Amino acid sequence: MLIVSVVLLVLAVVLGGVAVAGLTERLPRNRWAGVRTPETLRDDETFALANKVAAPTMLASGALLIIGSAAGALLDGALAFVAVGFSVVAAIVTVSLGGVLGARTAAALPAPEPGGCGSSCGACSLKDACQPS
Repeated sequence: MLIVSVVLLVLAVVLGGVAVAGLTERLPRNRWAGVRTPETLRDDETFALANKVAAPTMLASGALLIIGSAAGALLDGALAFVAVGFSVVAAIVTVSLGGVLGARTAAALPAPEPGGCGSSCGACSLKDACQPS
């Protein structure tokens, strides 16, 4: 059970780091961490806001994983498995709720207007082709 406790502790530290980066709006758009939906990945500002909204639940999930890690290290037998299992499930539910809140926040923001040369068409010669008819 010691290995499970160490794995939970490492996951809690990683989740806490992502949460702090999201809370301070220093989490860049990336392939691995943060709230990643089509709405949140529209632009950097939307991604930052969605992850700032989700950060408190990420911190809470990290705390739940730390509690599970401590329970796995300190308890014996079936009680340790129950405590670890409960903390992992609670952490997954908590971080999922935060992700839903972040995604809904991003979806509520208006989509940025395509503008100027090269923003959506890729070249100035196609600028007029992008305009609505």
